[in-house]
Amino acid sequence: MTTVATAHPAAMLRESFIELPARERARSLLDAGSFRELLGPFDKIESPWLPLQGVVCQADDGCVIARGTIDGEPAVVAAIESAFQGGSIGEVSGSKIAAALEMALRDCERGKIVRPVVLFETGGVRLQEANLGLAVIAEIQASIVALRRHVPVVGVIAGMVGCFGGMSLAAALCSYLVVTKQGRLGMNGPEVIEQEAGIEELDASDRRRVWQLIGGEQRAATALADQLVDDDADAVRAAVRSAFTQGLPAAHRSEQVDVFLNRLARIDPASVTPETMHDAYNPHAQNNARKEQA
Repeated sequence: MTTVATAHPAAMLRESFIELPARERARSLLDAGSFRELLGPFDKIESPWLPLQGVVCQADDGCVIARGTIDGEPAVVAAIESAFQGGSIGEVSGSKIAAALEMALRDCERGKIVRPVVLFETGGVRLQEANLGLAVIAEIQASIVALRRHVPVVGVIAGMVGCFGGMSLAAALCSYLVVTKQGRLGMNGPEVIEQEAGIEELDASDRRRVWQLIGGEQRAATALADQLVDDDADAVRAAVRSAFTQGLPAAHRSEQVDVFLNRLARIDPASVTPETMHDAYNPHAQNNARKEQA
């Protein structure tokens, strides 16, 4: 007699956040019925540069900007569509994100607090629009820093593309960063590292090691992300709402330079493993090391 395994009822009720397209990811974070898209596909604000290089452009340039509410409070969500050009940031998509954050900043400065969320799913700058993309990523970063003086800026890295390049710096500037195990965060992607430093440095095809080093679970364990959640739309929504409930952090990651430099000093570059990274970022391990030195 053959036994057929059945899924756990709770697992069957989950809605994968990763499998949702950008527009539905944004919708899932906002209060029901409050989703309103700005500069959507019907506005046809497309990249003027991609067709010149034989690339079919997308009507929203792979970026969805939505206004609505989160727990009844005004909110804006910028969601990057990884299915278009790997979520790369070009002039139009980047300008949409920067403008959305700047609009939220103006509201906050007038006393109307708007909750900003950025859904990162990007390899970084779009190579076909390199200089323009880099310039607009700098604008995004500046907007996050200015906005987080008034309200937490929440970032989400769910998967499967991850967050790399200049946008990884933007993610690091967020007040709170929510990740799943499937998400990845790094300045350079594994393929770039292998290409530039050789397979001895990192085998990009070794998926287990890649996720051990830069996956969401590792980033949360090493304090480069704040909350690790399952790939579940309800869990991601709850984590985002919880972040806003916490209010502004005592100090943002980018303001804790000495803390992170001290942690880096504990790591031997010649022998970087998930375990050595955990030890360097684990408060208990650091306390034990101080006791041994004493």
